[in-house]
Amino acid sequence: MARLETHPLSRWLVLATALAIAILGRLLPVPEGIARIGGATLTSDGLTAMGVLLFTLLLWLTEAIPFHITGLLGIILLALFGVESFAGVVSIGFGNHIVTFFIGVLILSSFITSSGLGNRISVFLLSRTGNRTSVILLGFMTVGALISAWITDTAVAAMLMPLGAAILKEEGVEPLKSNFGKALMISCAWGPTVGGIMTPAGAGPNPIAIGFLQEMAGVELTFLGWMAFGVPAGLLILLPTWGVLMLVFKPEMKRLKKTRAEMQEEYRRLPPMAREEKTTLLIFLLTVTLWITTPVWEHLLGIAIPISLPVLLTASIFFFPGVAETPWARVEKDISWSSIVLILAGISLGMVLYRTGAAEWLALATLGGIGTLHPFLLVLLVVIIVSLIKIFLSSNTVTATIMIPIMITLAAAVGLDALTITMPAALTASMAFIMVTSTPTNVIPYTAGYFSIRDFALGGIIVSLVSAPLVAAVIYGIGMMTGLY
Repeated sequence: MARLETHPLSRWLVLATALAIAILGRLLPVPEGIARIGGATLTSDGLTAMGVLLFTLLLWLTEAIPFHITGLLGIILLALFGVESFAGVVSIGFGNHIVTFFIGVLILSSFITSSGLGNRISVFLLSRTGNRTSVILLGFMTVGALISAWITDTAVAAMLMPLGAAILKEEGVEPLKSNFGKALMISCAWGPTVGGIMTPAGAGPNPIAIGFLQEMAGVELTFLGWMAFGVPAGLLILLPTWGVLMLVFKPEMKRLKKTRAEMQEEYRRLPPMAREEKTTLLIFLLTVTLWITTPVWEHLLGIAIPISLPVLLTASIFFFPGVAETPWARVEKDISWSSIVLILAGISLGMVLYRTGAAEWLALATLGGIGTLHPFLLVLLVVIIVSLIKIFLSSNTVTATIMIPIMITLAAAVGLDALTITMPAALTASMAFIMVTSTPTNVIPYTAGYFSIRDFALGGIIVSLVSAPLVAAVIYGIGMMTGLY
């Protein structure tokens, strides 16, 4: 996706065009010929909501103004056009517990990064790879996948990129001219992307999907429930993704100058774990344990425990007296408040589309016939559709915001369980292999300068073609075993 030039006139033109589209959606009557499709009816409020959706889409695609500000403007327009009261539309998204989940995960990510624990884990695992370039690439991808399953994939990319850049500088690799340089930096993005689909904590679109499922379909998808699909899918595509990396960017060197013994010595030279690292490790393990054992605690306490509660509790422990040394003022800088605003505004927009009936109408108008397909073909088609749409939309979060409500309403309209098509859409929304601009996870390694946007897209297209049937097979297989299909 090409970013708009910074000239204010260009941005004002796009903003005016987007606003005109939104106003037309409010003023135009609903055409009689398309008002009813199947059992769905497009009302005046539904058409207005679709006009606001197009308003936000145009601004998201062009980045005329920041993503999160666009989301807030969409909420304001829905209120001004009378589709929903302002308090009502805000409460839909900003009253969702997913906000606390995201804050908790970002706090945990900040401590893992700032304490040095993430770097220690990375250096340890990479010290086991040896100096063969092919194994190093696999090591980077594996480390990225394993860590990003538990903290945001963007934070993991930020950990790995400096390690990879240091190796390339030691080897005298020239940016844009070395296949090994391209492959190593791309692995810093693709590894975390693979791990990001494994758990709800791995990527921004995951909690968005969980929030929509709860609000729209009444489905409480647990942490383990997500892992049942995400972990097998992530593990299955890890090796093929590495294989594509080796095929497209075959390293020009088989081994590094640095020996395996030297790499192991580098790990041994790390200072002993400081108190802050030990504290972070204990709280991280406690968080994972609480997530996995949630059903046990629900039974013992007799209450429902959403995925946000454990991580918010453990994130709070960091700030108890004498527990950690890092102050809130330092952690606060690592929390992407703009991402939180975007996610919550997106939930508000998606829920209004659902409540007005516009999402159901859109779903039946575009994908109404897929309910008759064989379940495997149905899952595969959803994966392909979302993968293609991600090329045109500007971020993983935006993709999830638009596609998840449509998939949930489509499932209800054709008589399917909400998870049957929402789960493949949710996993695919986080699989940003093609566009550098889809997520900061890709942008961070790109800034090192060792690969081009074309390099990334070339390999990413192949990975997407390879991974689509594999992810579909995993989801269908797990679904068959759990009675979903």
